[in-house]
Amino acid sequence: MKHIHPPAEKSALIVRLHKVRGQIEAIERMVGSDADCSDVLTQVVSVRRALKSFGDAVIHAHMHDCIEHASTRAESHEKLKDFLTVLERYVE
Repeated sequence: MKHIHPPAEKSALIVRLHKVRGQIEAIERMVGSDADCSDVLTQVVSVRRALKSFGDAVIHAHMHDCIEHASTRAESHEKLKDFLTVLERYVE
């Protein structure tokens, strides 16, 4: 099911993704220039945290907009079931 993010939310999510892309490109440059492994790993940690923060924002939006505002109790229950399936994979 498609989720339409409000413009401000969509913009904020895209900004987060651009930052992650920039961090990954920086790691690629570091590897290409034989940077110290601990420096590379420090950047990897930063990317993982940024992706987690992005995921957390999407989770929050989904919980608030998709599940909380479902049109029926049955729809809410079904969306919650689907969400829990995805969340189990997210936390692995």
